[in-house]
Amino acid sequence: MVIFVMLIVVLLPPAVCDSQMFNCGRWDPQLIHHKYYQPGDLIIGGIVFQNMFQINPNTSYQSPPQPQLSRMFIQSYQGVLALEFAVKEINENQQLLPNITLGFNICDSYLEARGTYRATLQLISPKDRFVPNYKCDNMSSLMAAIEELTSDISHQIIDVLGRYKILQLVFGSAAVSMDKNQVIPVYRGEPNGVHQYRGIIQLLLHFNWTWIGFITTDEINLQWFRKDMFPEFSRNGICFAILESFSSLAIDKEETALEFYNKIMNHKVNVLVFYGDIRSMLCLIWVLNAGRKGTSHRQRGKVWILTTHMKLKYSASYNDWDIQDFHGTLSFAMHSHELLGFQDFLQSRNLSSSKEDGFIRDFWENAFQCTFSSSPLGHAERAACTGEERLESLPEHIFPMSITGQSYTIYNAVYGVAHALRAMYLSNSNNRAKMEGERRFQNQHPWQLHHFFKMMSFNNSAGDQISFDQNGELVAGFDIMNWVTFPNQSFVKVKVGRVDLQALPDEAITINEDAIIWHSWFNQARPLSMCSDNCRPGYSKRNKEGEPFCCYDCIPCPAGKVSDQKDMADCFTCPSDQYPNKDQTSCILKVVIFLSYKEPLGISIAICALSFALVTALVLLLFVKHHDSPIVKVNNPSLTYTLLISLLLCFLCALLHIGRPEKVTCIFRKLAFGIIFTIPMSAVLAKTVTVVLAFTATQPGSTLKSWVGKRLANSIILLSIMFEVVICIVHVTISPPFPVTDMHSRNEEITLGCKEPSPAIVCSEMVYWGFLAIVSIAVAFLAQKLPDAFNEAKFISFSMVVFCCVWLAYTPTFLTITGKNKVALKILSMLASSAAVLVFIFFPKCYIILWRPELNSRKQLRKRKR
Repeated sequence: MVIFVMLIVVLLPPAVCDSQMFNCGRWDPQLIHHKYYQPGDLIIGGIVFQNMFQINPNTSYQSPPQPQLSRMFIQSYQGVLALEFAVKEINENQQLLPNITLGFNICDSYLEARGTYRATLQLISPKDRFVPNYKCDNMSSLMAAIEELTSDISHQIIDVLGRYKILQLVFGSAAVSMDKNQVIPVYRGEPNGVHQYRGIIQLLLHFNWTWIGFITTDEINLQWFRKDMFPEFSRNGICFAILESFSSLAIDKEETALEFYNKIMNHKVNVLVFYGDIRSMLCLIWVLNAGRKGTSHRQRGKVWILTTHMKLKYSASYNDWDIQDFHGTLSFAMHSHELLGFQDFLQSRNLSSSKEDGFIRDFWENAFQCTFSSSPLGHAERAACTGEERLESLPEHIFPMSITGQSYTIYNAVYGVAHALRAMYLSNSNNRAKMEGERRFQNQHPWQLHHFFKMMSFNNSAGDQISFDQNGELVAGFDIMNWVTFPNQSFVKVKVGRVDLQALPDEAITINEDAIIWHSWFNQARPLSMCSDNCRPGYSKRNKEGEPFCCYDCIPCPAGKVSDQKDMADCFTCPSDQYPNKDQTSCILKVVIFLSYKEPLGISIAICALSFALVTALVLLLFVKHHDSPIVKVNNPSLTYTLLISLLLCFLCALLHIGRPEKVTCIFRKLAFGIIFTIPMSAVLAKTVTVVLAFTATQPGSTLKSWVGKRLANSIILLSIMFEVVICIVHVTISPPFPVTDMHSRNEEITLGCKEPSPAIVCSEMVYWGFLAIVSIAVAFLAQKLPDAFNEAKFISFSMVVFCCVWLAYTPTFLTITGKNKVALKILSMLASSAAVLVFIFFPKCYIILWRPELNSRKQLRKRKR
């Protein structure tokens, strides 16, 4: 019969009912026992579920079944009143729809497919007849339908009303599973399931719950979750210990229910996310009740996280289960604000409020636990209903006086339709005139409303902005509710937070943790739901084989790497300008070092260099002052002065290597070091050669007399310097020095310096200086038998030996050390080698000049060694 009725709807166009052709009163309109009709120029349809009937499946539509109410969801009645309240406000507001009255037609779907089909077809039938697809009498115009549907029947109902292009606003679990590619647009009165799951992710991350269970009632929803949402949970570091559906475990007997109960309630995981609708909630209650009866040990506490459609609605006929199972539950609810005048409207509700209200009598009996004498479901043990009972006297868990998220959604949906109607009638000047003075609407069709509803945006009486996005989904957030239960089977839901997915990620969720009451199992401490303890900074995670990715071991970071946060997947290397601390938990900025005048080493070297330079300058002044003395004249004063000046420059050259390296100083260091240090070497060589030639040339018949003089000394010095200049030019051309930053030689320091020459250039330079020193030593050795008074050779030899030892020790050490120690070694080598020449060549002469002047005479200079 259902298929027959559906074929009528789909195949036949709307027509005027002819009683001869079709008996408009053939079917009993009382098949829908709970409905509420209020006439108006335009009708808004409503499909809700408040009751569940036990209907014989063999009953046909040709005869009404006997009413056998099995369960009533008392709180759902507030949604009916919210729709009535919204229509009442709109009709009283002459600014919104002047000269137009809205009516409504609300039918109960009884939370089953057959009743939902019947309610849908009733919306497109006359008021007192069940004649789908026909217009009998003066049938009012159905412009929109607000539907609370479950996912298993949503598509069929949407297709039925979509045939007439009627505007549909759907809420309930159907709003999650609707096809986005509907030919006729269907609007969701709440954000879809993807947004809700993202809110759940934010909630889990806030409490650091990374190991959870996910449960749903059917395999279809589970497969959808695996495909679309599982990757997003994984990207946020959340893994699943349980991923099951009721249907996957074939829960149809108490044995399988007990198996399922043990699997979820005795598992170590503490947080369970349950997706479904009100029927899923009833199924879960049955499973928990069956499981508790079949086990004797104490039940582990769980933190249930329920979606918006999972409601703990009071049912007077279903009270044989322990409500404490859901103590501490966190649930999502549509965001709501109190509406001005709504509580007064509820308080004024009584049996005489509306005779057309088909919901109120059964609601009254179940809410107040009384009975009417005419009730077919009369309970002899109950007191008689007086009709004067007050809704505000009911406990909050039976009937809340504050508006619920579902009622708030229905209220906003009605106002959305009203604003769209206003925009449609004001779309042109002719309609505006009709709206102001006439009451003719026959030219308006429901399909015209879609265009205006898409662009609809308004602020409701609570100040919230109501609009729909490009997918036809309500732009709204979620409230987070905490369920607090009591031993007398009562409960309250306390708002403890909110999720706003339009906000920035860091501001998407706000929670008042202090207001949350947890399950007694957790002793009022924040529950933990992690497979493994957090890895402390300094450690990284290593996944356990065969376990979810959130189950891991913690291993220390390898040398040179750090982890600065908890639960890092891998340790990382510090930037080049930082180094790991001792615990490998953070990176410390490296200290920038160079040989500076501000540190003890730099100051000591500078003082030492200046002291030697001062001594050299004093020796030079001493020799200039005594330039006429024999000991000065006999040793070639020009070479002596040249040697002293070059030594003075060598000591001052050391100061160039102290301070922050710059490009100019790097080049100048290289040139000064190479050339200035060649001058004293060449001067010593020239001095030695001059001494030997001077004594050799005095022998009878010697031909070397012509070589003795300044020309030979100058030639030796110039040739030696020119060769060094060539080496420096090659170095600057091939590998020019420039400032470099050494970040790797030392773990805790960044060394600033100049680019060092290649080992080949260093060795060539050292070889050249060694050659000059060895030649000087060899020549001086030839002069060892000369008279003592004239004999500088022994002092030159000794100074050159020291000079060679210093630089021979310098070369291998220079190639192995790093940092400012390399610069310090170079300076100390410069000072030591220069000081050796100064001390061993000039101090004996200074001693004679200052303390043994009697030896500084021509007579003494002519003495021969005996």
